[in-house]
Amino acid sequence: MKHTTDTPASVITTLTYLVKHDVKPYVHTEALTGNSEPHYFAEQEKREVTIHNGRPLADSFSLDKQGFELHRRDTVVDDLYDDTSVESVYYDEVKALIKELTGASRVVIFDHTRRSDAERRDVRGPASRVHNDYTDRSGPERIRDVLGQDQAAALVSVAQINLWRPMSGPVKRSPLAVLDASTLDSDDLLATDLVYPDRIGEIYHLAYNPQQRWYYFPDMRRDEVLLIKGYDSRHDGRARFTPHTAFKDPNTPPGAPPRESIEVRTLAFFD
Repeated sequence: MKHTTDTPASVITTLTYLVKHDVKPYVHTEALTGNSEPHYFAEQEKREVTIHNGRPLADSFSLDKQGFELHRRDTVVDDLYDDTSVESVYYDEVKALIKELTGASRVVIFDHTRRSDAERRDVRGPASRVHNDYTDRSGPERIRDVLGQDQAAALVSVAQINLWRPMSGPVKRSPLAVLDASTLDSDDLLATDLVYPDRIGEIYHLAYNPQQRWYYFPDMRRDEVLLIKGYDSRHDGRARFTPHTAFKDPNTPPGAPPRESIEVRTLAFFD
C-alpha cells in the first residue's frame, strides 16, 4: 500500500508487559471497581523496544503469518459515533470487507468498541498493556456464546478478527503497535483472568522477549483499516494470536489531536 508520509523507519519507546510467575495473574475490571482504570494483581514491567514502520512492508503482511494486515478502504458512514449508523450500515461494510480480504464464507459481528485518549468518560481509553483479546480457552467460549453450542460444535475453521479504524486522522497520538506473530513464543502468552461483576473472562497478556518484532503504521487515516487476528481455531502453523497495544510515539508533535478509533470484533468462518 502506497502512502506518502515523512515518517521514521522505526521509533524507540517503552511497552508495558507482565512478568512471568507461577501464580495466574488477574485483573479487577473497571466494571467491577467503578474506577477509570482496572486494578492489576500482577507484576508489570516496562521494557524499551523498537517499533518498526510497517508501511514499506504493508503489502507483504498477512493475517495467517504476521497476524495483521493494513488496507485502504473508506466508509460511507459520516459519524462513527452514531450507533444506529454503525450497526445498520458500517457492520455490513465490515462483513463484506473481511469476506473480500480473507475469503471467509460467513462473517458474524458480535461487538464494537470506541477508544479515545481524550479525557472523555463515555469512551474507553486506548489499551496500555501488551495483550491479546482471546486465549485458547476464551476463544472457543466466545464462539459458543455467539453461535450457540450446537453450531459452534460443528465448526472446524473459524477466526476472530478485529477491524480497527481511526475515526479521525491522521493518528498522531497513542498509535497502535502490533506484534509480528511469527516472532511470538507461545510460552510468553500469560493467561489472565478478567473479573467482572457477573463473570470471569480471560485474555492473554505478554511477557517480554527480545525476539519479538513490533510494527506500527504511522499517521493512519480514516480511510485505512487494520485487521488483527485475535484467535484462530486451526492448529496448522498459521498465526493464531496477535498481541497489540497502544504506545507513546516520541515523535508526537505538541498539541496533536486525540486519537479516536473504532474496532469491530468479528468471527470469520472458512469452509
